[in-house]
Amino acid sequence: MNDRKHAWVERIGDECRANDIPFFLEFVGYEEGADEKGFEYAKKKPQIVIESMREFSKERYGVDVLKVEVPVNMKFVEGSKVFAGQKACARKEAADLFLKAASVATKPFIYLSAGVSNAEFTEALELAGASGVKFNGVLCGRATWKEGIPVYAKQGPSAFRKWLETEGVQNINNVNQRLKAATSWHSIYGVEPALVGA
Repeated sequence: MNDRKHAWVERIGDECRANDIPFFLEFVGYEEGADEKGFEYAKKKPQIVIESMREFSKERYGVDVLKVEVPVNMKFVEGSKVFAGQKACARKEAADLFLKAASVATKPFIYLSAGVSNAEFTEALELAGASGVKFNGVLCGRATWKEGIPVYAKQGPSAFRKWLETEGVQNINNVNQRLKAATSWHSIYGVEPALVGA
């Protein structure tokens, strides 16, 4: 099955190259029958993310930017603010796993929030930045707005709009603060950013 998936990604890469379209590849690891948010999977997740980043960095796929999960589930990182009580790794080990995953990528990569809470995602970004990972940005939706859905369901659209204007904006600001650790993709491709207005 993975061979078929790899061939499919390679074909898309070829089509993107032929049409001069940037290829942003998002892949999310899983294991048949496993709870990807559970403890057993959390112990396997780092290797799954690392090997996926290694594989899809290969030139044959034609990927321009990798959209990747963080390599750990912060709920199982002992010493994290969102630690749920079962230890898959300690905070120092998690920092090393972020670095190990980043070291195998030869393409720019951005972190996906993968549906976790704002607190969990921003702590992961904080750890990535503190460990020296040269990530290039984020793609997140639910980490900024999902906590407002119960507000909408129970109190309606007006309450949800107020939530978005306050807590929703704060969630975006939380992510933006952690993006100060992100780096430009320009150096990876050996190009200079365009000067605006020059």
